Amino acid sequence: MEFKSAAEIERAGGTAIPTPETRSERLQRWADTLERFGPARLHTLWRTEHALREARDGSRAENSPLSVAFADPVLRSAGLADDSYAEARRFFQLTDYELHWVVCYCHYGETLSAEVAARQVRALAQRQPYRVGGWLARMLFGRAV
Repeated sequence: MEFKSAAEIERAGGTAIPTPETRSERLQRWADTLERFGPARLHTLWRTEHALREARDGSRAENSPLSVAFADPVLRSAGLADDSYAEARRFFQLTDYELHWVVCYCHYGETLSAEVAARQVRALAQRQPYRVGGWLARMLFGRAV
């Protein structure tokens, strides 16, 4: 069954599922969704750090951490439009560097476990969005200011 809105989810299951609105809530939902797959192997994306922007933005893979996110009806109802690299970067408010650590071949080989992907996403959810000022404050003071 495919859902289009949080209201449809509520009607179908009888339980309201709040739509994740903040960056952290969206990332937490993605991590929760990945964790349900446990040790299942997910495909990575090939060399995201070296691809031209157009190629990287359109990259996707069946049975990947990105396709798991897109399969979640709650994330789709919150506005996730597809399972492409660019859409994940936009929707989850990630930098290329952050998304690279979740999905790139160079870190995991052809596949990674859903559990590992969930840990990476959860770590991102616990941090503030990457900014030079935030990075500098963490380096100098051990925390963002």
